[in-house]
Amino acid sequence: MDTTKEILKKYWGFDSFRPKQEGIINDLINGKDVFALLPTGGGKSLCYQLPALMKEGITIVISPLISLMQDQVSQLNQKGIKAICVNSGMSYREIDNALDNVRYGDYKFLYVSPERLQTKIFIERFKLMKIGFIVVDEAHCISQWGHDFRPAYRQIAQFHSIINKPPVMALTATATQRVKADIIASLELEDPQLIQTSFFRPNLSYQVIHTENKLGTIRSMLKNSSGNTILYLRTRKHCETLVEQLRMEGIHARYFHGGSSKKSELIDDWQSGREPIMVATSAFGMGIDQANVRQVIHAALPESIESYYQEAGRAGRDERPAKATIVTSARDVQVISSQFMDSFPRADLVRQ
Repeated sequence: MDTTKEILKKYWGFDSFRPKQEGIINDLINGKDVFALLPTGGGKSLCYQLPALMKEGITIVISPLISLMQDQVSQLNQKGIKAICVNSGMSYREIDNALDNVRYGDYKFLYVSPERLQTKIFIERFKLMKIGFIVVDEAHCISQWGHDFRPAYRQIAQFHSIINKPPVMALTATATQRVKADIIASLELEDPQLIQTSFFRPNLSYQVIHTENKLGTIRSMLKNSSGNTILYLRTRKHCETLVEQLRMEGIHARYFHGGSSKKSELIDDWQSGREPIMVATSAFGMGIDQANVRQVIHAALPESIESYYQEAGRAGRDERPAKATIVTSARDVQVISSQFMDSFPRADLVRQ
């Protein structure tokens, strides 16, 4: 059997690992549960994809977004590694055929959403498969979304026990101490190897621009940019409005949010450089491996430091100089404060 470095060279073309990658890979190969915190662009996917090639059976990757799954599957297939994803846009027959292919077709990776693990067809099929690992990608979603928005995240441990408890890897770029504890408890990780690298990104510069003319500032930043840009806003309407304003200024941009149609086409156009400027909500960018993002601009204040680190970190994954910029005005603080307060129920409703 090839060594880890031989496989690294064969499929990824690298001669050496990034910091901590080799230790994470060896822990997983040796059957340990692993919780890895690596910065955006730190090579998280490699940490489970490589050991999966060295172990018998299928690796189940639990992922939050269809676009993330499709991007990962496409990259693996381009390397000659057989991977498939099952998503909500597939019919029952298509899902049935996909699971047959996984069982009999020598596939190494199956990407699914957490909701799929609760369905009868999946549970019955997985009982018949040899499963090498379970990987929970973007594991902070367990704590961020799992309590109410996507409760299926908190049922992963139950699914894990049904399929005889193969090793589990949880991966994320950011997690507070409380979120770490929540993830470990929710997944019921057994004595997990907790591996974390520095979050310092020497090639990434951060800046905040205070202005009452956001459009003018953004226009000048975009006209003087190279490579790809992600510009984040908090609402769908604001994304669409800004794209219209930029087009009137002679800057062609596209918008991406939860309600966008033809999402795969939008991502392809952006990644290829045909449409290098993407105005988006936080629905865009998670798990998309795009190395040449030269700037990430936040035209609205992010909801938390953790969210900002995740989103800003999508710049400069090729380790070349890149910028993360917040463009803000005096009114922004008032807006985000009122949104925060509006999320609480009224006192009279609580009393009732």
